[in-house]
Amino acid sequence: MIAELLALTLQASCQIELVVLGVGQDGGAPQLGRNDDPAWDDPSLGMRTVSLGVVHHETGERFLFEATPDMREQLHDLDAVAGTTGPRAPDGIFLTHAHIGHYTGLMFLGHESMGAQGVRVHALERMAEFLRTNGPWSQLVEYGNIDLVTIPEEDAFGIAPNLMVQAFTVPHRQEFSEVAGYRIMGPQRSVLFIPDIDSWEEYDPEGGQIEQMIASVDRAYFDATFFDDGEIPGRDMSGFLHPFIRHSMARFAHLPDAERAKIRFIHFNHTNPVRFPESPERAIVEAAGYGVAVRGERFCLSGPSLRYPE
Repeated sequence: MIAELLALTLQASCQIELVVLGVGQDGGAPQLGRNDDPAWDDPSLGMRTVSLGVVHHETGERFLFEATPDMREQLHDLDAVAGTTGPRAPDGIFLTHAHIGHYTGLMFLGHESMGAQGVRVHALERMAEFLRTNGPWSQLVEYGNIDLVTIPEEDAFGIAPNLMVQAFTVPHRQEFSEVAGYRIMGPQRSVLFIPDIDSWEEYDPEGGQIEQMIASVDRAYFDATFFDDGEIPGRDMSGFLHPFIRHSMARFAHLPDAERAKIRFIHFNHTNPVRFPESPERAIVEAAGYGVAVRGERFCLSGPSLRYPE
């Protein structure tokens, strides 16, 4: 009871908070065609596709980072945190890139579903142009369901009182758009969000830049699609364009304990054993001082330094 009362007190003192709405790779889990996935029998082991939400309790605004195929459930979860009632579209959506798990939830804003009007969808230049010029997404623009906002790279801008966002590009497969990472900045704390990246070395060939970025924030959600080579039987994974968790742990092993603790891995493929709470691989990650993102975790960007029950 004391813990519950403390949690309620902490939540009441937080004006702007971030919520993890999904931790899975684009296909989520259980994934299509994988009838042996234990999540079919135990839904608690399932994963919604990677997404973060931000609630500004003072203004009532809610923002989504990614528009995933699970956006219906994710907006519902975010509204539960915000106390939103009645049908209401998100106040803004920020997209990273044009891979299926990161933008296709926009379909629910169209006239076949919500029939929203003027939802501000923020994206870098190529991503915005992709949506504007390719169906069925162009219909959302033509019907006014969404209001595309082309955001500047590297320039931080305000989206609500005491809440700012900065987009930057990272290397990843760019068939249809560039790929963005985001810095989400509240008045007291800030967060990095890089759900997809080819490698730390390609992004930071000289070394030190990504460590400086970690030092500049209070939490960092990083691509952890795969745990290690050999995870997919019969496949040479050396060319897979994601940093394995083992590699990321080695890359950041030199950081002080407090810096490593900022890193929370996210965007797990359905084959990644870290997705399972009792797996030896998750124990390895946590013993090394890193975190594993879980759906529903909350992090305060304003007010006291809080760690909600996770």
